[in-house]
Amino acid sequence: MIGHYHGHVSDSPATAASADPDSTPWTVGFDLDMTLIDSRAGIKTTYDLLAAETGVPIDSDAIITRLGPPVETELAHWFPADQVQAASDRYRELYARYGIDEATALPGAHEAIAAVRERGGRVVVVTGKQTANARRNLDALNLVVDDVFGQVFAEDKGVVLLKQNARVYVGDHIGDVLGAHVAGALAVAVATGPYSAAELEQAGAEVVLPDLTGFPSWLDAYLAG
Repeated sequence: MIGHYHGHVSDSPATAASADPDSTPWTVGFDLDMTLIDSRAGIKTTYDLLAAETGVPIDSDAIITRLGPPVETELAHWFPADQVQAASDRYRELYARYGIDEATALPGAHEAIAAVRERGGRVVVVTGKQTANARRNLDALNLVVDDVFGQVFAEDKGVVLLKQNARVYVGDHIGDVLGAHVAGALAVAVATGPYSAAELEQAGAEVVLPDLTGFPSWLDAYLAG
């Protein structure tokens, strides 16, 4: 059900935690690309520059339809295994120079972060993007968070979220849903990335929102129990 819980909410460890006044500070995790920011233009520019440098015919148009995993995962489709790391390192250098300024905040991103902080929570970003470049994107758009953890995807996101005691993880990818569940957190999905609302719900997201603009009101309902 889009924008609402489905399943047995009372059985969710994350929901149960919301009623515990001693489990503070509570934490909400957010994915970055296509959850908080639209970075497709800068990513496309960077892959095009890498293709021009290396002579490898990288299809940047295809890549920006499937953002989520770390760069190494994507570049393994385009480079021999022994060249992937060097290509990934060069991609990140180019992105830091040419990709940051092309990113924009997605609708509701600032308000979603503010909603958590105004209600006494912490905000962490857990992303497949390299930590340094993730911080550059956040700083450039004045998206102020408490911590950033980069180069993790799917189950590995769950390991980070568990260590951060995150109750909720917000993302646009089915890998984000998986990461939330590994951590025992509530998976809140936004249909602003490569997957439709129906696909995210089918993947197991407990909550699916069209975008982040509805997150503050959802959060109020969640915290009310």
